[in-house]
Amino acid sequence: MAQDTTVPKLNFEYWLDKAIEWGQATTLESQKDVCLHLPQLQEFLRQIYETLKHVDSIVAIQHFPLIGQLLGRLCWNPFVIGYDESQKTLMWCLCCLYSSEPQNPVELKANSWIRSLLCHLLSSSKWESNEAETSTFISTLGYTSADYYCHLVKNMVFSLVTQLRGNQFNGLNTQGRVSASRVNAVSLFCLPLITLPDLTPLLETLLLYHGGASKEILSSEFLEAVNEAFLKKKISLPESAIFSLWLRHLPSLEKAALYLLDQLISIQWHSLEEVACVIKDSLLPQAASHPAIFRIVNEIFKNALLETDGTPEVMTIIQVFTQLFLQARQNENKQHKFPLKAYFPYHHQPLITALLRRPFELPTTHWSQHLKHISDMLKALVEDTNISSLADLFEIWFLVARFGEWLDIATEQLLKAAVEPDALLWLLAFYYCPQNENQQRTQTMVEAQAVYNHLMMLFSCTVLSIKDLEAAVHHITDTEQCCNQHLITHLLTNFLLFSSGGHMIAQEFIYHITETTDTRKEVCSLLIRTAYRINHNGKENQRTVKLLNELLQKLTLKV
Repeated sequence: MAQDTTVPKLNFEYWLDKAIEWGQATTLESQKDVCLHLPQLQEFLRQIYETLKHVDSIVAIQHFPLIGQLLGRLCWNPFVIGYDESQKTLMWCLCCLYSSEPQNPVELKANSWIRSLLCHLLSSSKWESNEAETSTFISTLGYTSADYYCHLVKNMVFSLVTQLRGNQFNGLNTQGRVSASRVNAVSLFCLPLITLPDLTPLLETLLLYHGGASKEILSSEFLEAVNEAFLKKKISLPESAIFSLWLRHLPSLEKAALYLLDQLISIQWHSLEEVACVIKDSLLPQAASHPAIFRIVNEIFKNALLETDGTPEVMTIIQVFTQLFLQARQNENKQHKFPLKAYFPYHHQPLITALLRRPFELPTTHWSQHLKHISDMLKALVEDTNISSLADLFEIWFLVARFGEWLDIATEQLLKAAVEPDALLWLLAFYYCPQNENQQRTQTMVEAQAVYNHLMMLFSCTVLSIKDLEAAVHHITDTEQCCNQHLITHLLTNFLLFSSGGHMIAQEFIYHITETTDTRKEVCSLLIRTAYRINHNGKENQRTVKLLNELLQKLTLKV
């Protein structure tokens, strides 16, 4: 047998013979013998650990070829693992034997065996299967079975957390001594126990642990499993731990963003409050205060928008997410705030500053002026400079689109306030028709202007009929460009909500539009956004609020 001369009296044959003799301590004689030898055995295990922690797994096996047999047998002896600190010492010894980068089938098999032993050491369900064999020992300690296992797990978790945080272990300060391979092994043995509430402190400590390594030391399986459990609400972790998870494991962040989109698209919304609640609960807006997370989520949303051909649901989700992100950023400590350029590094900064202003931060009398300022800057950027590619144009459009609250307000201001309409109509025309190839945007402006002029002539009328709006309807049904159809639908819907005579025919007219033009989801999304804004501003008359609720009730039942 190989001996390590730095550690005296490591008699493996003696303790292996004892472990074989004891088995799982099922007889009274073996139980007595185990109890007599426990102090010496624990000291022996401590000596092993003190040696193993300074060498890698290959050297450890070379020095102590019988160690696997010995540890394997001791791990299944309830009297051994129940004594003082023997259980955690056994666990750390196993972690030392774990190969973080196995090179051959033998090492892979050894890793699998170690994982199963580690899981056994912390899994109460496996111990409970041996209830009859351990009941004598547990009752002697004065515990019920449930209490015993609960305390055992908590003690083990506390010990691991203490080790990882660099506190005292067995009287020695071990800060900086926990190797990457050992941390990797700990993350692996957590896999089957991730949803165990008592394990939460260990999960948090692992996710926040870095240890100065140049590459990821936690196993990808562990990171994926924690993310999956969090997304499905099976565990609850502090925000800092979840943010650290997403920063250190990109696939988990991508999965969280896609999971949020799938979750919201698959349910029927009745209000934006519901959408906001789900998004906020995902922690993604809060995590996006870190620019790296923001930019990745931004790309995922952008791709989702392209893949769904700009559906109203996805656009609304992105807009609500942006509002919640701005709230989270505003609530951050000023000392820890990143500059705006960190989130939007390639965009026109004055335009970003203007878009980032929330409507409630300005008096309503200043909204039209602010929107004109946005429109003028955007127009100069798009028309007075050379856009090198469609991709550049799309980036500018997506920046404006994610602040869609201002676009909805622009439509309202056109109808409700005394404004010069050209700038606001151009802003809406750009949103609905960003490309001006073959003068598409110019044509959109012409049609929107004609509909707008027609609606303004009718805005003060207290009595209206469907016939009065037929010209506007024809612009929707006859137009070949869908962008024109969307813009005109937006104008018409707002006219019905805010004009004197629009209330009287709103339900009949919107039913007519949605049935003949397949715009039900679009109109429903617009109404939901308007209701959300009115609820938060509280400055609209109750007649409009009542109409909105009635329209939404009917439309959401049909969508």
